[in-house]
Amino acid sequence: MGKGGMSVGEEVKDGGEENLAAWLVAINTLKIQPFNLPPLGLLDVLHTLNLLTICSVREPGPHDVRVRMKAVGICGSDVHYLKTLQCAHFVVKEPMVMGHECAGVIEEVGNEVKSLVPGDRVALEPGISCWQCGYCKEGRYNLCPDMKFFATPPVHGSLANQVVHPADLCFKLPDNVSLEEGAMCEPLSVGVHACRRANVGPETNVLIMGAGPIGLVALLSARAFGAPRIVIVDVDDYRLSVAKELGADEIVKVSTVMQDVAEEVVKIHEAMGTGVDVTFDCAGFSKTMSTALSATGPGGKVCLVGMGHNEMTVPLTPAAAREVDVIGIFRYKNTWPLCIEFLTSGKIDVKPLITHRFGFSQKEVEEAFETSARGGTAIKVMFNL
Repeated sequence: MGKGGMSVGEEVKDGGEENLAAWLVAINTLKIQPFNLPPLGLLDVLHTLNLLTICSVREPGPHDVRVRMKAVGICGSDVHYLKTLQCAHFVVKEPMVMGHECAGVIEEVGNEVKSLVPGDRVALEPGISCWQCGYCKEGRYNLCPDMKFFATPPVHGSLANQVVHPADLCFKLPDNVSLEEGAMCEPLSVGVHACRRANVGPETNVLIMGAGPIGLVALLSARAFGAPRIVIVDVDDYRLSVAKELGADEIVKVSTVMQDVAEEVVKIHEAMGTGVDVTFDCAGFSKTMSTALSATGPGGKVCLVGMGHNEMTVPLTPAAAREVDVIGIFRYKNTWPLCIEFLTSGKIDVKPLITHRFGFSQKEVEEAFETSARGGTAIKVMFNL
């Protein structure tokens, strides 16, 4: 079984209701089935029942909380796992609970938890790092080689009635921030982390390749960080129209044809009206990265956010001759407080990104993933549990 819970039939009963979750059991096959969580901090019970071998490596303890999920979004990685059982180098080898963009309400707290109480509304940061390795000690915990991340095999996710999670990774939501907005802190964190990595500020003109969910949160984040001019590029008219509604200064429609790069770079420069200081490639294809490297001005930065292609052929030497820096990001670190501040202040509004909502039945789970996979007018598909 995956880490983070116990499989069907391997349960510690606490007299509560049955906890159900959406399990990926095969390609294109999701099933709502029991997901049995061990009690908070009762390691002696687990020892007695000889269950420690089937629980998470980081067994539930006194600093954990039990959270009733209320809002869970579907990410592109979830769709990749559903369609191929793989995303990048992560491979699903056994049934796994889906979902990692989430928020909910505290049901129970461990006896050492002081910051939260039952009833608190929280957004969950989905990755549990080791805090032992050099990356963690340096503060770059997102690079931890022993990261336990929701719905990244073999770790179970959060598309369930309830989950157990460390209290310090559960961030209390202000009254004016909804649970759906709390769940959106996860994708928004990608945009925030990208802006930090690229040092976006009031003097940074930003180009964004791709107007999908991550491109759109990059747009919102760049504006919140003070970028004075933002141009966004995509192949899809609908997504470009959404980007314009969300505040893009200009939009440019492009093709998927590599031979069009030079002509499209001219259009991008005309749309920007000045130099491109930072480009976020939120698609991650050879074509988008080639465009990004060609369009970015001397001394600028290209930040690779999307992971469309594992290997690319790109014009790196001409970009290097202009001292264009290429940087990457992986997930995020220390972003939830700032995301919540942006949402609380109104500096960022993620609500328009949530285009489709579903309940938590077998039929609705299947329909929701089909909707997300089709694309079209779907940007963020959200479960309300």
